[in-house]
Amino acid sequence: MRFLYFTDDHKRGTTPENRKDNFPQTLARKLREVVKIAQDQDVDYVLHGGDFFDVPAPAISVCADFLEIYQQFPVPIFTVPGNHDLFGHNSETLYRTMLGFTAKLGIVHLVGSDPVYLEKKGLRVQLTGQGYHFEMDRRDRQLDYVIKKKDCDYAIHMVHGMLLQRALFPGALYTLIEQIWDTEADFTLAGHNHLGFPDTEKDGKFFLNPGALVRLSNHQQEMIRPVQVMIIDLSGSKPSYKKIRLKSAAPGEDILDRSRVEEAAFREQKLVGYLAEVKAAGSYQRTDVRALLEEISQAEKLPPRVIEEALRRLALAEEALARGEDEV
Repeated sequence: MRFLYFTDDHKRGTTPENRKDNFPQTLARKLREVVKIAQDQDVDYVLHGGDFFDVPAPAISVCADFLEIYQQFPVPIFTVPGNHDLFGHNSETLYRTMLGFTAKLGIVHLVGSDPVYLEKKGLRVQLTGQGYHFEMDRRDRQLDYVIKKKDCDYAIHMVHGMLLQRALFPGALYTLIEQIWDTEADFTLAGHNHLGFPDTEKDGKFFLNPGALVRLSNHQQEMIRPVQVMIIDLSGSKPSYKKIRLKSAAPGEDILDRSRVEEAAFREQKLVGYLAEVKAAGSYQRTDVRALLEEISQAEKLPPRVIEEALRRLALAEEALARGEDEV
């Protein structure tokens, strides 16, 4: 049994300001190449790590162009919702999003904590997934990243979270691979982190993120990282995988605007200074609205239902803005 895995293609109809190409056309070429790879590699299933769209409710015309390409995949596609696929990072809004609609049409299949079992020639694979939600990389990591194998030969777990090899700066939200060594998944496939991380293996278990299919930022590492998909092969005597670079992905220096990279570096320096001033002036250190709500809730000892209601209203507000409404 063979799988093709890729993640974070952020389908959208406009071009980010730091790119010099036509983003929708570039992404369409990439996706057509991924379809060809799936055909050439004779895969049985395609796995997608989330952020299927760049916004929860993109224009129908944008969706139609890209979904027409997805319908050319010769095998079923399984995916999990990313943070960009949800209103207000609220998983309960999924059924009102374009990803939810795409799943309703049967173009993709959403996978969650309830295992999906795939079988071929006596081989049985357990597939589970964890989409993004507000508590991702905040709550107990065991709940999102660690799974149990049951009645299968191999287990694959997809998760849209900030899984990393090493720690980031204080206050950042992430999960370290070493925190989830006890998972029983043979393959833990991560999305969300566009830069990916080096392949990691421990006791025959693999933790992998090949990086996003697109470059949306002008981060220095985006200039040099490969754009690639992953083939997982479970048909041999032991599991194996390989990465395939996309020929249609131009070098970073050809499509990312260097002048904007330099501007971003200058803005980052200014931001560091500004945040230092904010930190010195007050107790709240976050600018993310959802994280700020959580800090306020903890500081004021508010009951959980209050923060849940605030998050619900935030999701409704984002959904209303997406529809072009002024009020909720």
